[in-house]
Amino acid sequence: MGAQLRLLRRRIKSVKSTAKITRAQELIASSRIVKAQLRMQAAVPYEREITRAVTGVVSNTASVDHPLTVEKERPARAAVLIVTSDSGFCGGFNANVLREAEALVGLLKGKGIEPVPFVTGRKGVAWHSFRGREMGGQWTGFSRKPAYSDAKEIAGVLIDSFSAEDGVDEIHIVSTQFVSMLTQEVVIKRILPLEVEETDERADSTPLPYFEFEPSAADVLDTLLPRYVESRIFSALLQSAASEEASRRRAMKSATDNANELIRTFTQQMNQARQAEITQEISEIVGGASALADAAAGKE
Repeated sequence: MGAQLRLLRRRIKSVKSTAKITRAQELIASSRIVKAQLRMQAAVPYEREITRAVTGVVSNTASVDHPLTVEKERPARAAVLIVTSDSGFCGGFNANVLREAEALVGLLKGKGIEPVPFVTGRKGVAWHSFRGREMGGQWTGFSRKPAYSDAKEIAGVLIDSFSAEDGVDEIHIVSTQFVSMLTQEVVIKRILPLEVEETDERADSTPLPYFEFEPSAADVLDTLLPRYVESRIFSALLQSAASEEASRRRAMKSATDNANELIRTFTQQMNQARQAEITQEISEIVGGASALADAAAGKE
């Protein structure tokens, strides 16, 4: 009985130590979510204005014939940018992204298109390396706090691959969109070639700017479109960073709650074991006293 009590005490001590760690991770993730949200909000004006500028240029151009907007009739290869995290303790965050990426890969293969993965985050890189899958590019070390320079580097590699003769014909991005503290959704977007839609409807009532091009609209698009792709990738990285912290906070809170429940269960078991030990000791004392009384009565 004493060995069981010692075992339960060790388990309770171990679970309490784990609960302290998960609680600390939960608090750290909670503070980082706020910072990640502020960075997301700070990047919105730039993304909105560069999208507006690209829309204005395309709207004032009679014919759009730019390499980044021309869709090939029979695409042969497609780049898939998969945005994962560098660290763990974030529940099913990476598993959800990789599962949707695998679904996209299967869909592309069904259309006769060869997918080429480009991966950000150590978890995604390790997942592909373990399975022996060749990657077109990999980037790590900035999943929690991405910088615009990181997005620019990724966009440069993707655009170069898209522009090469034997490169890719499409570029898709699989990332996690931050909806709220409790909801994060995995989204799949095609960022290249751009989809140009002719419509008379406006997203808002503000009229689009009118541009006069010097020397030509193509030269303007040469500068604007890479910046537009960079902004889309940067937005995806920021959304993923906020979603990662939210997932980590939720996972660590669940782990802390489970640890507290386990401590309560072990404490109950320890109390029952102690009560059984005390009852056994009382029974032994009573039995010994009765035996001594019977022996004394026999001598008399």
